[in-house]
Amino acid sequence: MTASPRSKRRGSVRKRAGSHSAPAQKENHDQSLLAIRKFLKSRTVYDVFPISFRLIVLDVELNVKKALQCLLLNGACVPPYTCEKGEFAGMLTVLDIIHLMQYYWRNTSTYDDAAEDVETFKLDQLRDIERELGVAQPPLLREHPTSTLYAAATLLIQTHARRVPLLDNDTETGQEVIVSVLTQYRLLKFISINCMKEIQHLQLPLRALGIGTYVTNPTAENPFHPISVAHMDTSVFDVVHMFSEKSISAVPIVDADGIVVNLYETVDVITLVRLGAFQGLSLTVREALNQRAKDFPGVVICTASDSLDKLLQLIKRRRVHRLVVVEGEEEERRGGKKGRLLGIITLSDVLRYIVGVPNIGATEPTTPSASTSFSTLGRERHSSGDDAWSERSRDGSFDERPHFTPPSQPPPIVEHPSGEVETVELPPASEEEAAESEPAAEAPKVEVVEVPAEEDAQEPEPEP
Repeated sequence: MTASPRSKRRGSVRKRAGSHSAPAQKENHDQSLLAIRKFLKSRTVYDVFPISFRLIVLDVELNVKKALQCLLLNGACVPPYTCEKGEFAGMLTVLDIIHLMQYYWRNTSTYDDAAEDVETFKLDQLRDIERELGVAQPPLLREHPTSTLYAAATLLIQTHARRVPLLDNDTETGQEVIVSVLTQYRLLKFISINCMKEIQHLQLPLRALGIGTYVTNPTAENPFHPISVAHMDTSVFDVVHMFSEKSISAVPIVDADGIVVNLYETVDVITLVRLGAFQGLSLTVREALNQRAKDFPGVVICTASDSLDKLLQLIKRRRVHRLVVVEGEEEERRGGKKGRLLGIITLSDVLRYIVGVPNIGATEPTTPSASTSFSTLGRERHSSGDDAWSERSRDGSFDERPHFTPPSQPPPIVEHPSGEVETVELPPASEEEAAESEPAAEAPKVEVVEVPAEEDAQEPEPEP
């Protein structure tokens, strides 16, 4: 008996169906953006602020020395006010300190001369310094507390501003009343808290979305063009000149191989002022960073392939004003070097993309400009009650409890062996977050956290 030959199974000639995951992901991404914009159009600026706050206002007749002391103690931006006329007079920021240091560096020979002049110099004379230095004077922006968040965000984007004061009028006296100050960070954090379901669908890579400024057209003078960089031996004066000339607020510090080793920010100038170093611009970056506070939170880094949802989740958990984009494993496989500077992402870039003006949906990096490079002044060192949100329960009553649970541990701070670098990488999504981030079949819906207008108020965020 012979065994019959085993019949062979004929292979299928039917073509395999193409994957629809990428189009579905893009569709959910776009729907989530539209839902977030609709949410911003339905909420007022006043809704952003938690229950209580204190507002610090400076008279323009105050001398600069006392104003600087107030700035150092209470944050990095304070609104001056003309008491005689009852009018808003702009914002005092870290950039004003930089202009002041440049002025005394050029016009005084000793620190004693500068210290004596500061005793009599008044706030309303700062604009004269700007004219003498030839720098552009900031516009007097304002927004009403009952304006929509979308309108306020659009104003921030169109004017390249980092903050906008909220002004009202006293019906009895007719004078302007400063209610608070809306910053980019506070607005983005409000979005990250109230639009969590929508954010889970923003899974596309940051660079593919055109968020940030990236290295293009490198030159011999600047291999990281259009991003301004410095080295540890660069003088503080040269870095401060970059701040003023290019309207940027931070400069990556790189080594000879282009690896990011630190970041010098405008807020670091406050340290020099606190130490009385009006003539400290001759210091090197290395010497200046050695005087940095011990509680420096670190340089936040990411890669171009990180997603927008991970960035917004980071904003919800901790205060961040910019991310340094470095080459990762993907670039290393193509011949790059891990940790090498690749780009910079600021809150302005993120807000511009979410709001939708301009360049929404671009697939190439944004064109470089002063408004997209390092466009958030400095970083704050303290909390001002950001987590004290009031949430409306299902029965319509209010109970005061945090809308989200803060992480049990802060994001890790990794210290460089030389002690010069501290970096905080964007954390990878957990398995639970990844499961929740799967594209949904139905369009996302916005869940709103109401804040009662009659109770809503908070200290303006002293964003540099």
